[in-house]
Amino acid sequence: MNRPSGWSCAACWFLAGLVALTVASFWSLDLQWAKFLSVDSARRMGRFLAELLSPSTELSFLRKLGWASLETIAMSALGTLLAVIGGLALALPASRTHAGDRARWRVPTRLVLNGLRSIPELVWAALLIIAAGLGPLAGTLALALHTSGVLGRLFAEAIENSPPGPAFALRAQGVATGRVFLYSTLPQILPQLMSYTLYRWENNIRAAAVLGVVGGGGLGQMLAFHMGLFHMQETSSILIAMIALVTLVDMASYLARRILQR
Repeated sequence: MNRPSGWSCAACWFLAGLVALTVASFWSLDLQWAKFLSVDSARRMGRFLAELLSPSTELSFLRKLGWASLETIAMSALGTLLAVIGGLALALPASRTHAGDRARWRVPTRLVLNGLRSIPELVWAALLIIAAGLGPLAGTLALALHTSGVLGRLFAEAIENSPPGPAFALRAQGVATGRVFLYSTLPQILPQLMSYTLYRWENNIRAAAVLGVVGGGGLGQMLAFHMGLFHMQETSSILIAMIALVTLVDMASYLARRILQR
């Protein structure tokens, strides 16, 4: 089947626009490639990498690093748990459970969910530090608020897309709406909810590791402190701890999802 000639012309104009945009981006940005590729820049990067590749193994520092790692795990786990509770509480009014459901609160609740997840964790943490002060409390609450918006939307979609047959049978027998959800909808969507929760926990362990940049506690706070003082050996140890922590959580989450799928 031959495509209309106007299609090829539109594609040409689209590609020409992309090329023009790329050229304009290079022209408008002050990209100092000569300075970046200079010998002096390469020498400084070499010194930086040499310091970064020699992590600190001082025992007192490693104790602090271990405690900060546990703090980061606790922040991510507690933040995710609070988000599951808040997300499920918001998902119920944000979803239409059956065709005859008027769902009066669906639109305003979804607007709340949009607002929660539109603000990044770092911004939430910067705002909450004013009320909660420096430390892991602000970071935990920031993770909980942002993740509540994400999980609430995902949970609402799972509720609306659940098979309607069992719930319809219970409603036809006069079972109350809350019991219909507990005995019909929730058992069907529980594996999906667990999968969403584990995935967001993986994301939160990464977010918790950098929330300390704004004073949210954990590994991120140590990283911001030592990088600010150009302690490259300590910074290297913190980065290694972050990578190990994320890898362990990813592996645990992967195994948990495999068990749930059996």
